[in-house]
Amino acid sequence: MRVKRPTSFDIAELAGVSQSTVSRALRNDAMVSEDTRQRVAQAARLLNYKVDVNARNLRSQKTNTLALLLYEDPVTSQSLINPFFLSMLSSITKASARRGYDLLISFQQSSDDWSADYAASKRADGLIFLGYGDYLRYVDKISRLDEVSTAFVTWGPVVPGQPGHFIGSDNVHGAREGVRHLIARGRRRIAFLGDISEHCPEFRDRYRGYVEALGEAGLPVIEALYADAAASEEVGHQAILDLIDREGPIDAVFGACDLLAIGAMNGLRERSLRVPEDVAVVGFDDIVAAPFTSPPLTTIRQDTAAAGELLVENLLRLIEGRPIETTQIATSLVVRGSCGGR
Repeated sequence: MRVKRPTSFDIAELAGVSQSTVSRALRNDAMVSEDTRQRVAQAARLLNYKVDVNARNLRSQKTNTLALLLYEDPVTSQSLINPFFLSMLSSITKASARRGYDLLISFQQSSDDWSADYAASKRADGLIFLGYGDYLRYVDKISRLDEVSTAFVTWGPVVPGQPGHFIGSDNVHGAREGVRHLIARGRRRIAFLGDISEHCPEFRDRYRGYVEALGEAGLPVIEALYADAAASEEVGHQAILDLIDREGPIDAVFGACDLLAIGAMNGLRERSLRVPEDVAVVGFDDIVAAPFTSPPLTTIRQDTAAAGELLVENLLRLIEGRPIETTQIATSLVVRGSCGGR
């Protein structure tokens, strides 16, 4: 004999609510009280009720899938993803799974119509874009998503007038704290490594924090101690060699990202300079490798766990037609051996 599968009507009868309330409760609708959701959930467990995801998605025209896009800058030969974004990817994956969503990950380069590729084609309900590389290039692509009202959120720099909704770190504050720490340890000739052009607003904000910290301490901004550098260990290594050869002694380095800082430490060793005794070093990101460099890298931590939660939560709000705001997440200074410890 075929066993009858329980339905939402059976749950409604057991929980003492209407069938429509059961449907909303099983979708975690905010209009349903926590007490009612718990009663419905308990009734569903007692009846061994399983949600038919395919049928639900067919009715709602939803895929229950989010697309995570990583953009490869086509004008560079650098194909490796910054390790910082691997941590971010992990956080977004976990945050999506906790909410019952699958995550489609795509490494983007050639396509110009992400809305058609994912949202319009019903491959995903919304998009999360991780912004890195040339800001001016990728912001042009996401502006097209805004024009066709695609649900999307972006991790990247928070800049006035940008399209869509961005979530990013407080880069100015983070850099200011890092440079303040170097100054508190008696460092005065502090080099800055990073591209501060309009193509890289995050590094530009970190340079602003660097300048503010120097100003607070009454120290001059020495333009010769700035090195224009893209985010890689190789570039950081060469940038610090060129700077030392050109300008002579420095006593500290602030790298606009950990890769630059790690590359700088390698270059300092090449010039027989000790870290931190001769030159203290601070980075930005707190990538997985940072505690394992020699010495361990002092850095500004970006909260990838909070970022992943916020990106997914805000995207789901957009999908549901609810408003969200561009947000900056607080950073924190992580003190390790590369600046002499506390």
